[in-house]
Amino acid sequence: MLTSKQRAQLRSMATKIESILTVGKGCITEQVVKQAGDALLKRELIKGHILDNCGYSAAEAAAILAEQTGAEVVCSIGNRFVLYKPHPKKPVIQLCDTKKKK
Repeated sequence: MLTSKQRAQLRSMATKIESILTVGKGCITEQVVKQAGDALLKRELIKGHILDNCGYSAAEAAAILAEQTGAEVVCSIGNRFVLYKPHPKKPVIQLCDTKKKK
């Protein structure tokens, strides 16, 4: 579960990346889920967008993809969404630690 600070960190990182996943007329197929899973494994943070002819909103599509890939929804704004899933062995993105040091 991501904290609000971690979400903010990932959102700021996502502004610099291109949208690589498109959900269109066919909605969320096995092919789209596979593409999302592969991209998350390689990049950890991906941005996607929903075409107007899709039957889902960005939030709905992001939630479905996150559930099927084991990722976290960072945000969904308009027709765009951002997903995050750390690499299981070698995470590249270091999230801020929310624990206070004493």
